[in-house]
Amino acid sequence: MEMSFPIDIFVIIDLILISMLLVVGISIVRLNNLFVIVMLYGVYSLLAATWFVSLDAVDVAFTEAAVGAGISTVLMLGAMLLTSREAKPTTPIRRWGSLLIVGVTGIALIYATFDMPAFGDPNSPANSYVGLMYLKATITDISIPNVVTAILASYRGFDTFGEVVVVLTAGLGVMLILGIDSRRSRSGEVEDTGESAEDANEPPAVKETTKQIDALNHHIVLQVVAKMLIPIIILYALYVHFHGDYGPGGGFQAGVIFASAIILYSLIFGMDQTRRAIPPKLVQFGSALGVLIYGGTGVITILMGGKFLDYNMLDQSDTIHAQHMGILMIEVGVLVTVASVMLSIYYGFAGRYRQLKDQNW
Repeated sequence: MEMSFPIDIFVIIDLILISMLLVVGISIVRLNNLFVIVMLYGVYSLLAATWFVSLDAVDVAFTEAAVGAGISTVLMLGAMLLTSREAKPTTPIRRWGSLLIVGVTGIALIYATFDMPAFGDPNSPANSYVGLMYLKATITDISIPNVVTAILASYRGFDTFGEVVVVLTAGLGVMLILGIDSRRSRSGEVEDTGESAEDANEPPAVKETTKQIDALNHHIVLQVVAKMLIPIIILYALYVHFHGDYGPGGGFQAGVIFASAIILYSLIFGMDQTRRAIPPKLVQFGSALGVLIYGGTGVITILMGGKFLDYNMLDQSDTIHAQHMGILMIEVGVLVTVASVMLSIYYGFAGRYRQLKDQNW
């Protein structure tokens, strides 16, 4: 016997999530403590990811959870090390002016929604033409269950290539502003060695004793748990990458998850250990390598007589297999660039903080 509800349960869930998002958003605007604001941003991203799942946008929810609640929170905490913990007070004119701009923009956006079709309308252009075309063509052209991956990696491969270039450009911007944990200052002197000038003049016996004390002070439980979790996180990143054709996932999500594993290692074992495991030069190289892998796949298809990113040229005897090969190749490029850029941003914040700390900033 089927149970009927007077109101759709999913509508109630959506209203609850929207209300929670509104409460968290207002709290973020009213608070001045930057640490609390960053944490609330993570909560906001998790709530948004839950809402996307309710709307059947699982791939978007996965990305929001990994990027918004995961790596972005860590990077904002790293950026917070370079500034104060409290936001500076603003004048009433600036506050009311900002509220006016946000209010006018919100009203304009709400007004624009009046001309949009109803949510889930099967007769809307997105469902009756574009979306329906992708659903039908994916079965015959690519033959993978996840239509989102087919659209992003094949049908709209040019757009995704542009997104990867944008990610690389953002990483380059951070590298130019903060550097990437370089061991040399502008004057050419070696720095960021992990010890101050006073420590460098200490006798070797004192240094060794200090290192032993520091090793004992490390949290053993965290280290043991991290050694168990980090391989699992990396394995999960690879699963998300190679399973992106059959379920939610892909190179973007996998790259962020992989970078989060390395950042977790750095937070527990320190930057020196992390730099030895994954040198900054390798991270810089990986940021560009991923774009080269993506673009190189398109160049290969051109050399084989096709168009840019025409995966069918990779195996003309079996176009389905060729599509799978092309998607896998460009997704590897996405993973490498995203993971490397996330690490480069983290290295930049961490390295800049250590330089300022050594300068008694």
